Amino acid sequence: MTMAPLLVAIQQAPVQVPPPSELALRYFRSGNVLWVVNTLLGLGIPAAILFSGWSARLRSLARRIGRGWAGTVAAYVVLYITLTGLITLPLAYYQEFVREHAYGLSHQAFSKWASDTITAWLVGCIIGVLLALLAYAILRRSPGRWWLWTGLAALPVLVVIVLVTPVWIAPLFNRFTPLQDKVLERRVLAEAARAGISGSRVYQVNKSVDTEKVNAYVNGFGGTKRIVLYDTILKKLTPNELMFVLGHEMGHYVLRHLVLSIAFSWLLIVLTLWLVHRGSRALIARWHGRFGFDALADPASVPLLLLLAGVVSLAGAPVENAFSRHLEHEADRFGLELTRDNHAAATAFVKLQSENLAVPYPGLLYELWRGSHPSLGERVEFANSYRPWESGRPLRYGNRIAAR
Repeated sequence: MTMAPLLVAIQQAPVQVPPPSELALRYFRSGNVLWVVNTLLGLGIPAAILFSGWSARLRSLARRIGRGWAGTVAAYVVLYITLTGLITLPLAYYQEFVREHAYGLSHQAFSKWASDTITAWLVGCIIGVLLALLAYAILRRSPGRWWLWTGLAALPVLVVIVLVTPVWIAPLFNRFTPLQDKVLERRVLAEAARAGISGSRVYQVNKSVDTEKVNAYVNGFGGTKRIVLYDTILKKLTPNELMFVLGHEMGHYVLRHLVLSIAFSWLLIVLTLWLVHRGSRALIARWHGRFGFDALADPASVPLLLLLAGVVSLAGAPVENAFSRHLEHEADRFGLELTRDNHAAATAFVKLQSENLAVPYPGLLYELWRGSHPSLGERVEFANSYRPWESGRPLRYGNRIAAR
């Protein structure tokens, strides 16, 4: 057999889903344990601060520091974020630093982890104070309809966050540069033009200083939209595999997934706020003596709001994850229709499984509560089987893709 037919045969052959390594299984199991621990802490810490009366004492301290309503809210939020951050700091150190090094997924210097942690605390305090000032101003003015007005205000806030994050926040943690491989960049821009995307920007980010995992993503909106590739994925995937990954990311943009995600998140926020409103009234009526406040407009209610929002979020996670998996699946479909390189798509997913120590079929419970993406095993199988162009069937997104 000559080389050309052999290459064709390899391209047509289905890519097998490899079994997970023993290291990947250990990483998966310990990750599930950590998810449970984090979930319990996410609910248990605000519950403890609330029912112990610590929140009321924090509010009293914040009043002495802030000297006024806005100052009190701001001081309380900073105190609360600092307190909870210190409580969870040992777990964060183990989860983000010790564990990733132990599994060979990171060579990050401790100084980088520490500086990122401090930066995240500062960013969290600033954003937390701004959001709290908005929410509590609405609570003071409209204690009965606060959930509705806060929900309406959440939509422009979400849009601002999407606009600001890629330009101002993400670069605080890593260095972003234009894609340095100009041959690949020309290829990317040509595919973007086929997908009807103008003014595309493709960046690489030096994530190798933090992790050995491979990833790519799309974020931003309008003038801030960008496709971002980890420098690790540039090293570990072939050009054809990268083109599929980028085709997937282009799919998110072309199919308006960012807009859909914002709209879906906003609806969830409004529903969550309404449920929090209903639940908080009953809890304050029953436990106000222990809480140390009798109105939700009191800044000491922060842990009550977070506790109830956490419960609602946990209950709604299967719906949110199912929506996310649908968007990711359709982006995979778009990437396949754009590149028509099933073999590269499947091998890219296999490499993602290997490099990220993933389990190809993590199970139903994982899918419901943690699975924001289809399992890698399912994605490999879809990449192997989805070939409508070979049988003359119409492409789902054929009208969005120009011919080569």
